[in-house]
Amino acid sequence: MSTVLNISAYKFVPLPDTETLRDTLLARANDLQLKGTILLAEEGINLFLAGPALAVRNFVAQLQQDPRLADLVPKESWSATQPFKKMLVKVKREIIRMDHPTIQPARGRAPAVSPATLKRWLDDGVDDAGRPVVLLDTRNGFEVDEGTFQGAIDWRLGKFSDFPQALLAHRDELVDKTVVSFCTGGIRCEKAAIFMREHDLPNTYQLEGGILKYFEETGGAHYLGNCFVFDERRTVDARLDPKPSSPA
Repeated sequence: MSTVLNISAYKFVPLPDTETLRDTLLARANDLQLKGTILLAEEGINLFLAGPALAVRNFVAQLQQDPRLADLVPKESWSATQPFKKMLVKVKREIIRMDHPTIQPARGRAPAVSPATLKRWLDDGVDDAGRPVVLLDTRNGFEVDEGTFQGAIDWRLGKFSDFPQALLAHRDELVDKTVVSFCTGGIRCEKAAIFMREHDLPNTYQLEGGILKYFEETGGAHYLGNCFVFDERRTVDARLDPKPSSPA
């Protein structure tokens, strides 16, 4: 029986008080006996937590009392065991490293496409304007190997900071197409979509909520395989149930 609630959430929002937040959030999570990882940076917060449902939701409710995080909406899934070994709260330069300081989603994010709209586009083969749709996987190669959208572009990234150079090398292939960037939970594809728009690819979108939200709302249509997650579950299927990782 799956009784452990797993959540992931992020938000790009100015957080100049990261050091104070780190101590507060670590103490709060430990009091609630939660495990996982919270990353804090001046650009925002990125968190992965697991524990009893009441404790997890209590933590989220307290987070949302901060006006800067009031609209934080976690993605939820369940597991039979605790997928994290410890509770960590870290202050980083970026909550997802891209090494491009000019990319600041808190100042304005790229347009997003909902899971339902993306499914409809993929069903039809074109977007609402009749343009061909291409899916761009912004995850690392080893994550893509566990599963991805059918026909998605995979540049075999070793790390997300490789994305800008890969985009510059392949930009001309994306001109005149509608490009939907996607990743596990939305954080990488959010920065990727901004970067692409800044390089004259105006018909670029991010998949709202990433693969996990797409699974939750569509059942995984047009997606092949599982989704890699960075905890001891390793991968989840389209029902968000833990699945064994594919053989190496």
